[in-house]
Amino acid sequence: MGQIGTSTSRPCKISDIANLLQYIHMANKKKIVKKPNAVVNRRATFDYAIDKNDEIVVGLALTGPETRAARDGHIQLKGSFVTIRNDELWLNNASFSLKLNERNKPGTRAIDTSPRKLLARRKQIDELAARKQSGMTIVPIRLLTKGRFIKLVIAIGKGKKNYDKRETLKRRDQEREANRAIKNS
Repeated sequence: MGQIGTSTSRPCKISDIANLLQYIHMANKKKIVKKPNAVVNRRATFDYAIDKNDEIVVGLALTGPETRAARDGHIQLKGSFVTIRNDELWLNNASFSLKLNERNKPGTRAIDTSPRKLLARRKQIDELAARKQSGMTIVPIRLLTKGRFIKLVIAIGKGKKNYDKRETLKRRDQEREANRAIKNS
């Protein structure tokens, strides 16, 4: 058994101390988690024929836990849609995964799909209502969380039939094959 300071123990070098300090510093560093700037509804472009020129950016009326879920990216827009009730826009079926503050269960979440009010100008709401009367659907495209406010990009779309969806898949596969052929040659 070697004791400190006896001839059997190895002398301490400055580089060993530096390595130890660097190891301690790395262990204490918190991992940086990159949060998304936008939550994208990829299913909307598959299920609806959407004109990109008709996109409207609207605000959302959210509570504190809903805002935290949005900033952390714990939102699903798949299957969500916008309705007009009492001359107001409402986001329906969007799933917010809310963090619960229970004592003995850290990190537990509850999924909330209740309707949320959208904030838009009267002129925009009237225009959307007129387009909706002609058989179109208002679909959320993206949820923007980059700035101070949380915004939702909505657009008017017409529902695709099954054969239109198959055609879209075929065209996408053909484009992928063409890009692969160009890349490999």
